[in-house]
Amino acid sequence: MSWDLIMHVNYCEQGQTIEEICEKAVAWGYDGVEFRRKRSGVDETAEEYLDSIARGVERSGLKKVLFGGPGADLTSSDVDKREAEIEDMIKFYRLASERFELTVCNTFAGTLLNSDKDIPYSQYDKHGSAAATEEQWEWAAEGFKILGNVAKELNFRFAFETHMCYIHDLPSATKKLVDMIDNEAVGINLDYGNAVYFEDIPSIRETIEEIKPNLYYVHLKNSVRLDDGSMFKTALEDGEINHREYIKILKDVGYKGPICIEAPRAGDREWYAQQDLRYIKSVIEDVL
Repeated sequence: MSWDLIMHVNYCEQGQTIEEICEKAVAWGYDGVEFRRKRSGVDETAEEYLDSIARGVERSGLKKVLFGGPGADLTSSDVDKREAEIEDMIKFYRLASERFELTVCNTFAGTLLNSDKDIPYSQYDKHGSAAATEEQWEWAAEGFKILGNVAKELNFRFAFETHMCYIHDLPSATKKLVDMIDNEAVGINLDYGNAVYFEDIPSIRETIEEIKPNLYYVHLKNSVRLDDGSMFKTALEDGEINHREYIKILKDVGYKGPICIEAPRAGDREWYAQQDLRYIKSVIEDVL
């Protein structure tokens, strides 16, 4: 068993060009890159953006191209906005599938914050799935039923990232949404590094056992909880999540999707990209 190792583009968003991102990822030993669906602060069409990635891939020999956020904002009460978001996603992924052989893409259903504006953003257990109305669950599910059918047509799958302040924040909430959608082209991207920001979450093994039929993608990152309860972001090998155990469990359940590592830390992210990859390759070699 082997997995494609994917570099999240956030390792190289410190002024690097798309061509440099592709070349560096290949030189460091990654199989692919998860790009964002749009670049912040860059005036370009979707076609121009995708063409620039295609040129970088051709010149570098990068094997895999994945896409991530932003997803579609489907928790808005504005039906016209929801429909426009769905159409924008459909247009993008049709264009992307013309240029790349997509397999699985990370996605989101729209930021969802508590209506009580006095609740700070960092109180994650008060936002996302905890604050969602029944209508918002239905809007998100109905939208991704449409998008799932498009993904099925284009022969790839969407995977909701378990991410704070979205309706799909906790793994259990993400599974609820995926079950509501009931489309084999829509599953889960388990980012346990986000789940640990909540209290009393199930263990990695319990989590994976619960969601394994829908587990299409995995994000890895790490952190340490400080005495004041805040989280300090670390390298993969330095935090509280035992990625050796994590990889063993993925092997045990027969996980076959890609593994993406990312760098939610300030500093020299190009160095972190190499450091984190060396660590996880060493763990995978030991486990397999």
